[in-house]
Amino acid sequence: MIEIWPAIDLIDNKSVRLTEGDYGTKEEMQRTPQEAIAFYAQYEQVKRIHIVDLMGALNQKPEETPFIEQLLQQSALPVEIGGGIRSEETIKHYFEKGASYVIVGTKGLQDLPWLAEMTAKYPGKIYLGLDAKGELVAVNGWTETGRQTIYDVVEATNPMAVGGIIYTDISKDGKMAGPNFELTGKLVELSTHPITASGGVRNIEDIKKLEALGVAAAIVGKAANTDVFWEGLA
Repeated sequence: MIEIWPAIDLIDNKSVRLTEGDYGTKEEMQRTPQEAIAFYAQYEQVKRIHIVDLMGALNQKPEETPFIEQLLQQSALPVEIGGGIRSEETIKHYFEKGASYVIVGTKGLQDLPWLAEMTAKYPGKIYLGLDAKGELVAVNGWTETGRQTIYDVVEATNPMAVGGIIYTDISKDGKMAGPNFELTGKLVELSTHPITASGGVRNIEDIKKLEALGVAAAIVGKAANTDVFWEGLA
């Protein structure tokens, strides 16, 4: 059964959502981060909470660490943390404070030897955030794209001990218009690691379609703040 990982994206200790990663589209969610964690914990399909430090991702260093530490103490479910994680010091700190997993994006994508070293030290505990515009990888809070493709990254990381790859199609993120099923399916076929789909998930039909593709988990953001989504799971 595919797992559901609700997303809590943080700016200034508040749960927000962006559309296509545009910080100018910031929209505060109805539930506070604390309320969201308690709400999600009641559903058996929810196996993990996905927390992202959005300003940390943009500013290339953690910004919400003290608040995230409070959330880690509150959550009965495993928590993964992403956003601005670019050093082993930060990785160790989050693990010491109770995070079950961390997500590395830009640093891991731009420094594959470092990623190989970190995943060897913490096997299965580090997930790679693979965010893309089309087939091109985006970095630095989704503000830059280079020539690296998502297929290049999968090939390079197949031998590594990453816990999995979290694939986000930026063009789908925050729109609730459905995930990029085509590229997600390609990554499932090419990767030796579990693929988590992120961006655009609307409803249980999307979840079922991702499961049929062999996707291991789905990160649900804006839809997780609607009653309709959870009624569909009941």
